Amino acid sequence: MNLRLPLSTLALASAGLLSTHTASADELQFLCYQDGNECEVLAEMAEAFKAETGHTVVTETVGYDIIREQLENQLQTDAAPDLARVTSLGGLNQFYLDLTPYVDAASWEENYSAVLPWFRSPGGEDNGIYGWMTQLTVTGPYINVTMFDDAGVDIPADGATWDEWADALRAVKEELGINAGLAMDRTAHRMAGPAFSYGAKFFDDDGQPILVDDGFKAFAETFVGWHEEGLMPAEGWPAGSGTQYQNAAPLFLAGDVAMHMSGSWMINNYATNIKDFEWRAVPVPCGPGGCGAMPGGSAITAFKSTESPEAAAMFIDFMAREENAEKFAAATKNISAHQGLQQSGVDYGDTSPAVSQGLSVFAANAGKAAQTTPQAYTFQGYSKNFVIYAVVPDYLTQAITGEITLDEAYQLIDADVAAKIAE
Repeated sequence: MNLRLPLSTLALASAGLLSTHTASADELQFLCYQDGNECEVLAEMAEAFKAETGHTVVTETVGYDIIREQLENQLQTDAAPDLARVTSLGGLNQFYLDLTPYVDAASWEENYSAVLPWFRSPGGEDNGIYGWMTQLTVTGPYINVTMFDDAGVDIPADGATWDEWADALRAVKEELGINAGLAMDRTAHRMAGPAFSYGAKFFDDDGQPILVDDGFKAFAETFVGWHEEGLMPAEGWPAGSGTQYQNAAPLFLAGDVAMHMSGSWMINNYATNIKDFEWRAVPVPCGPGGCGAMPGGSAITAFKSTESPEAAAMFIDFMAREENAEKFAAATKNISAHQGLQQSGVDYGDTSPAVSQGLSVFAANAGKAAQTTPQAYTFQGYSKNFVIYAVVPDYLTQAITGEITLDEAYQLIDADVAAKIAE
């Protein structure tokens, strides 16, 4: 049954003034993936939403590959859910329901203005509100503190450069005889932050993607060199091909490397599974281009195809309220995208010191990126960033393994990105 409330009533609801059940209740299908316990928490909070509005949210928890590989196809058929938790924010814009008629747009702009553009269509003319960021994720490194202690190597301070970190990791590797110093997930998303630090812009002054500039070359040469000298492991990027994603967490968990370049979403995993050594999130390393980190995260969006647009919008608006956003962040140990909560802080309760420290470090990394490498936020909101994510690992890996030269990789990256963006 569709819910058709007048906009005046909906405005009251979005402001939190309508707490009684609506005259008719809808059932919403919500497709959700989780890195930790996010879907479990969302399902629990959906019960509070039902108590307030009468609407039911049926949460179906699936693997991330379903969201990544199958959701878009579902959205083109009658099998589409009403809501989903997504990461390709701009890439799915054509399917989003604009929430603006159903919510207090001024409040959303006040509390989420930094991330709302990530959902919008390119060109700067789209002012719609399309989803709620369940959390803000930020890339950055973790270190094995025990290895640094055992090797007698000082941990570089906040503001240290990637070159200084590389020197420290070389010393740890040499002293302890470990497999490698640094592992990085095989994806352009992880290498983007260090590339920004070395001065890569990713876009020209007109906002068009230009990957291969002097800053990109500076980091690419450094990155390939780290592999050639053995600072980075053969089990990382060289072990993958094409667009294949390679998670470096197993190398860090096994004690094969002293640093893992990953992101804030790994905090709960490491807090749960690391028992044999002390670990720590560290401030993102810097360089001549700034202190680069890639922001991102997942969001709950509703789709145009839903038969219950008002109810779907009400659920997203419910989750976006400050008190609910804080509850979700605290229960899932994530960084909130709510700008007021970023300033006031989230009470994470009795969380471990390592988790609390990690959340603080990654929140600071997001701030450094916003101040020193704003192209990171532009890149996150770019509707075709998936093209760059697909192209870069393939050709850089071929350069690492010696199949092509770096100069050839640069030419192929530029040509392939240009061709795919033009499609």
